Amino acid sequence: MVGDTHNRMPRKGQSLRRPPRSFFRRDPVSVARELLGHRLVSGVGGKQTAGIIVETEAYLGIRDKAAHTYGGRRTHRNRTMWGAAGHAYVYFVYGMHHCINVVAGETGDPVAVLIRALEPETGIDTMFERRHRARRIIDLCSGPAKLCLALGIDLGLDGEDLISSDLLRVESSSRSSPLAATIVTAPRVGIAYAEEWQNKPLRFFVADNPHVSPTRR
Repeated sequence: MVGDTHNRMPRKGQSLRRPPRSFFRRDPVSVARELLGHRLVSGVGGKQTAGIIVETEAYLGIRDKAAHTYGGRRTHRNRTMWGAAGHAYVYFVYGMHHCINVVAGETGDPVAVLIRALEPETGIDTMFERRHRARRIIDLCSGPAKLCLALGIDLGLDGEDLISSDLLRVESSSRSSPLAATIVTAPRVGIAYAEEWQNKPLRFFVADNPHVSPTRR
């Protein structure tokens, strides 16, 4: 569901380097770990920007007190989480920030993976234009709100199919995926309201990568 505020890139067909839907149609923990090393690519405004995913968080749906769908909650805001895997769930938070999740699991099982940080790779000048407060490259995408602003992601991209879209997509990287030994598992960030779920080890990031959220490396 893409709003009219975006300019689409000319369609060139689906990339063979995009993961199949089956990659996303799995438990969110596996998807969160294996998204590390993939690229998030945006064509918003006719400008390509992209970065390597270096930090994620898994949200386990109905049983997870930190998830927007905890207890089976269904709202206009979280409707995308209830849909098919491989779509973008974008939401607005604190009246000022956008965050992007990748829907995982089976349709009707509302689980997702938050993309927390990227290592900028393509369109870095455009990212600096969009994030004019950033002074260093490591400041561009080192947080979920930062990366959305840098890539031009907003509510108009909620529901976008990351497998078939030319406007917002996930691709495999030309780099090797991180080895399991280089992936750090830690509690999620900023969810004190989730009681015992705030300490669940559901955040994953690439060890020693300078683009991970600055206070959580």
